[in-house]
Amino acid sequence: MTEKYEVIVVGGGAAGLSAALVLGRARRRTLVVDAGEPRNAPAAHLQGYLSRDGMPPAEFLAAGRAEIARYGVELIHDRVVDAVRGEDFAVRLAEGALPGGGRTVHARQLVVATGLKDELPPVAGLAERFGRDVLHCPYCHGWEVRDQAFGVLATTPMSVHQALMVTQWSKDVTLFLHTVAEEELTEADLRRLAAAGVHVVPGEVAEPVVEDDRLTGVRLTDGRVYDREVLFVAPRAVPQTDLLTRLGAETAETPFGTYPVVDGRGLTTVPGLWAAGNVSGFAEQVVNAASRGYRTGAAINGELLMADLDAAP
Repeated sequence: MTEKYEVIVVGGGAAGLSAALVLGRARRRTLVVDAGEPRNAPAAHLQGYLSRDGMPPAEFLAAGRAEIARYGVELIHDRVVDAVRGEDFAVRLAEGALPGGGRTVHARQLVVATGLKDELPPVAGLAERFGRDVLHCPYCHGWEVRDQAFGVLATTPMSVHQALMVTQWSKDVTLFLHTVAEEELTEADLRRLAAAGVHVVPGEVAEPVVEDDRLTGVRLTDGRVYDREVLFVAPRAVPQTDLLTRLGAETAETPFGTYPVVDGRGLTTVPGLWAAGNVSGFAEQVVNAASRGYRTGAAINGELLMADLDAAP
């Protein structure tokens, strides 16, 4: 069984739904394939999105799905296991109507909006608290935890920047050097930390201390415990680019990982293959990802229109 669409969007987060909304309104037959693994699932709310500030992520996605459905966009909960590019893009799904599961759907253009995954530092107990009182983004959560006792887990010298940033939301900040040696801190780092009033603690962190299902402290491997109510960490962002690289898209190393090479509209180095949202850049908050998806959707509609006009007799 094969099905033909004008556009297939892989990923049903902010970027994918936004691209699909634009395409649906442009009367393009569009399919969204959503594996149901949003990056912000651990968070209770999303912030900084005008008119959506404080909305639970699940509610945001439900609203987006309802909106694209009004314009005839199809959405299926499935996973893409492979894709090849010939005259069009042939996208193989994990489930479907064929014996043994799986089906192939086709599209003239393919949008990859598969986002990224956060790999937390290997410290026991962090994953269970992530998105609650173990946090990574002060712009996402700083207001909600303002004026509490902050800790910052240093895993690279860049963690100094994170510690300085969070002082905007609390003046009680402790930087736990963890895997960063004291001699790795520059004179400028030390001067700024002192000016911001950040307390610097050398030594490796063993685990967060939790009482009554809330963070109360940070325990070091030598047994010392520091009272803290919030712990900021810097996860390793891993963009989900497997599908893009399988289709031949070029990638480039950045200070934040390996990302596809895209133009200002989201087009990769493979004609007809687009990347939108966090799969194409580290710092795409929900509002930015939605914006990138909108831009990509509009660009695709223009590409299809011009291709059809150029092919007309």
